[in-house]
Amino acid sequence: MRFLLSAGAVLASLSAVSPAHADALIDHINGFTLDRNGAIERFTGLLIDKDGRVKQLLHDGDPRPARLDFLNDGHGAVVMPGFVDSHAHVMALGFAALTLDLSDTHSLGEAQQKIAAYAAKFPGRPWIIGRGWDADRWALGRLPTAADLDAVVADRPVWLESADGHAGWANSRALVLAGITAATKDPIGGRIERLPAPPAPPQRRGQRAAPHVRLGAPAGVLVDAAMAPMLDTVPPPRPEDRDLALSTAQTILIEHGITAVTDMGTTIEDWQAYRRAGDLGRLRLRIMGYAAGTEAMQLIAGPGPTPWLYDDRLHMSGVDLVADGALASRGAWLKAPYADAPATSGLPQLSDTALKNLMSRAAIDHFQVAVEATGDAATAAVLDAVSAMADTYKGDRRWRIEQAGMFAPQDLPRLGQLNAQAGGIVATMRPGADMAMITARLGPARAPLASAWKSVAASGVTLTFGSDTPAQTPDPFAGIATVTSADNPQGVPLAQALAGYTARAAWAGFAEGHFGRLLPGERADFVMVDRDITKVPPAEIGGTKVLQVWVGGLPVYRVGDEGNK
Repeated sequence: MRFLLSAGAVLASLSAVSPAHADALIDHINGFTLDRNGAIERFTGLLIDKDGRVKQLLHDGDPRPARLDFLNDGHGAVVMPGFVDSHAHVMALGFAALTLDLSDTHSLGEAQQKIAAYAAKFPGRPWIIGRGWDADRWALGRLPTAADLDAVVADRPVWLESADGHAGWANSRALVLAGITAATKDPIGGRIERLPAPPAPPQRRGQRAAPHVRLGAPAGVLVDAAMAPMLDTVPPPRPEDRDLALSTAQTILIEHGITAVTDMGTTIEDWQAYRRAGDLGRLRLRIMGYAAGTEAMQLIAGPGPTPWLYDDRLHMSGVDLVADGALASRGAWLKAPYADAPATSGLPQLSDTALKNLMSRAAIDHFQVAVEATGDAATAAVLDAVSAMADTYKGDRRWRIEQAGMFAPQDLPRLGQLNAQAGGIVATMRPGADMAMITARLGPARAPLASAWKSVAASGVTLTFGSDTPAQTPDPFAGIATVTSADNPQGVPLAQALAGYTARAAWAGFAEGHFGRLLPGERADFVMVDRDITKVPPAEIGGTKVLQVWVGGLPVYRVGDEGNK
């Protein structure tokens, strides 16, 4: 039986049937993908088999199958592979959308108004939870304080994470509940922002000076490891809260054309939410999980990486380790001091020995190792660790350097050498970072090192791109526009940028052959968009609109669906 359906009718009909597939043809389209050599291949028809995989790419003049279960006339629609976000925090994205969001505020006063309105709207919530504040965007000239929060909400604890997730802002009530006082010392890898210490009492003649340094009271902002007591104090979400957060995150990602995501820092609670969604048929996108440390890795996966589950929708690939913090909160570990804070060079989270031990613990059971390293001292430490283990852990390892913010010039040649010697290296970078903030932190001479995409790619490593959402909107078109801009001397060609969001991003998670390209045998994950990004200037790529999203040969989103939620 043969049906001719419009795009909208196909969405309605296929969404109504069971997950079982039937052979379908998406015809009369302007399609493109990356071939096995990384070059752009064009096609006009996409044949999908009953398992939701690409069966054949059809070109002009190729005969079409005589018998089909579904035929969709694309009417010239632009079709391209679904995007793979190489670095994201899925559950954090969902919770950010469900709690107080300060990412659109441009001043402390505006943030205070929004916090007060949120507290008034939800008088029964025992905690006010949110994220997204950015003191640099506010041009405050300082970090916000507990007193700034107390002025609008003093009767309930308030905890608000920064936009990059590496700092948190608490009111006085929250600090008391977490037990953070002037006597609380800064932990290794963390910093408690403090008020000026009170002057020491006058000494009597002959009295010995106090042997300890007087610490100021906590000012309200906790950085990196200093957030731990607060995170232990905030009430944990219920399973149903996590399920809602996952559903919300999936919707956000899919609407941006993302069909697969690399989830960094997966906890056992996150994993259980993913499994519940998979069991109930509600896992719409593909998640490559990297456990939040080796304990979570063992708890989730046991003796080795999990198999692919739910038709290639879920996989525990490896472990996520954290070497340092973020530039915005001056936690990124630098080889030289910060330009705007010469007294500090950042906050290393792990000693060299601890880093190597954790990497070895994962590698011995063939888990893939991903290390978040933003500053040049942190990336150098990761390269040292990989070099030390290259002779022990042979084979295809694909060591990942996440948030690869900057490499010192002398470390760039090491990238290529270790890529050949150590079983492959992946560098995941984030386009679209705040260059004004980066320049303030690093100074004009070092700032270009934070977006050296071309130099990193030229070293021979696999370059991929990720949004670090919710720190940044998960918009791959904006990212491609940024990294291909002719105005940036570190720009890369379009095919390379596209690969960093599709084929190479899948390869980076050992997902090649599963998804990432529209080629026979791989999952039919694709998006329909309003323009051919291979034929427009980079400045126009960022404005691309997603019209439809298909995962595994089935439609999961159509523009306009937002109003039906």
